[in-house]
Amino acid sequence: MDHQIRIAGSDLQFACAPGQTLLDAALRAGIELPYSCRKGVCGNCAAPVTAGEVREPVAPDLPPGQHLLCQCQPLGDVTIAPSSWRRADPSARKVLTAKVFRNTLAAPDVSLLQLRLPAGQRARFVAGQSLQVLLPDGSRRSYSMANPPHESDSLQLHVRHVPGGAFTTLVQQLQPGATLQVELPYGSATLDPAASGPLWCVAGGTGFAPIKSLLDDMARKGSTRPVTLLWGGRTAASLYLPAAVERWQRLWPQLRYVPAVEDAADAQAAGCFHGRVDVALRAHAPDSLADAEVYCCGAPPMVAAVRQACAERGLPPARFHSDAFVSGPAA
Repeated sequence: MDHQIRIAGSDLQFACAPGQTLLDAALRAGIELPYSCRKGVCGNCAAPVTAGEVREPVAPDLPPGQHLLCQCQPLGDVTIAPSSWRRADPSARKVLTAKVFRNTLAAPDVSLLQLRLPAGQRARFVAGQSLQVLLPDGSRRSYSMANPPHESDSLQLHVRHVPGGAFTTLVQQLQPGATLQVELPYGSATLDPAASGPLWCVAGGTGFAPIKSLLDDMARKGSTRPVTLLWGGRTAASLYLPAAVERWQRLWPQLRYVPAVEDAADAQAAGCFHGRVDVALRAHAPDSLADAEVYCCGAPPMVAAVRQACAERGLPPARFHSDAFVSGPAA
């Protein structure tokens, strides 16, 4: 028998079938909650369960009272208190057939895959969202769009090469004219369009992709918001698209860029900050981030470290937006 799930502080409720997680039930009911990896890794979907009981297969490293909605299954009727929620547009998500227009190497281990949609078709998404590539074996891989929403007849993906990865192998073989099936949009790690305080964009490696979409979109709209971009990698070559940053600096003089490189010799040679991006944030951020907004994208340990650094400086949790890149099939 289905259980009823209520959202605290609202009159909204939806059904959750046996064996279904709270997040999956919400998404199926057309309710968008904060989430990213859907694998119990990133922590974006964490929220209190204020009434009722749940089964959580993995004990999360979260503050008391918080539960991972992507893992929890209700044992009865429950009430949850997510940091935000909204009704999804049921017509927004579509499966499209995209054609490879260009496939180039931006770094030895990063492919820039440029896709074109058929004439008359457009991709509807918000800067910061992602898509899922549908592979022939039935599995899926998630990638953020690197192009801004107004470039809706094309899609740009930044694909890091994972040794032995199924999609990595496929991408390295893709030639112009090949086709891929993609479904979009996914993800809720998007900025508050009404916010005007300082914005900190923090990327690790190909976590730069959604940040590129965000900043291209803001630049096109003539934003005057103060922005700091921290982009980190193991080597200077990991910061694979300097032309994009140079363009923003020309169009957007108030943008501050802090490249962070973990290799000491590389950092010194390239004039970069030496260390991880969370260390760079602590070195360059003011004592208080209470009026700021942070968008962070990269591997889960990096996102967790940046989240902690921001919390230490008083950033409200609701103003930390993140997309954690987790290798392997999409959940």
